[in-house]
Amino acid sequence: MARLASSVLLFLVMVIMMVLPSLSVMAQQELAPSTIHKGVLLVASPSLNDPNFTQTVLLIVEHGRGGTVGLILNRPTDVLLAEVLQDLPLLKQTSHRLFGGGPVERTQLVLLFRLSQLWPDARHIVNGIYLGTPRVLERIMANPKPNEAFRGFAGFAGWAPGQLEYEMRQGSWGVLSFNSFDIFSKDPETLWPDSISILQAPRTISIAR
Repeated sequence: MARLASSVLLFLVMVIMMVLPSLSVMAQQELAPSTIHKGVLLVASPSLNDPNFTQTVLLIVEHGRGGTVGLILNRPTDVLLAEVLQDLPLLKQTSHRLFGGGPVERTQLVLLFRLSQLWPDARHIVNGIYLGTPRVLERIMANPKPNEAFRGFAGFAGWAPGQLEYEMRQGSWGVLSFNSFDIFSKDPETLWPDSISILQAPRTISIAR
């Protein structure tokens, strides 16, 4: 992957809010804010055939009138994060993989953190989970703590207002609490099947037989 200049690594939310208005609206349905909100895990139904989302689990990092944004948690790539952030010497000789975060803006790097405190350049998502910049990564790697973690993503998933709710009514997605898994230590290979096992309510997700 080509080296990303520091000027390209802008704060993720700024990118998100610029991209969302350009996404096409598939349905003008009434929203269901009690079901989808920032911080939940979105689980693809076994019947969902979209290759962008087949057997995926996403963390919703933004949800509101402007639309919805999520990160796919279980698609690791063969690219090392050190190859992307070559300006961070502390990443060299580490095995941290870059994950495919979604089909939108795949050349954009998104960094997700579990932090013990709020840092500058970080945006809180849920329960100590933040989006942040490479500066945050550099700080926590320079002074590592056992309860802190990070993951890098190429791109993200985006839905226009009402689009995700429409897809849920079609049986394409189920929802789990963020506390269902430790998303930083859970094996990506087992995240989706284990999520499907937890989802026992047919009203929430359509299980193919």
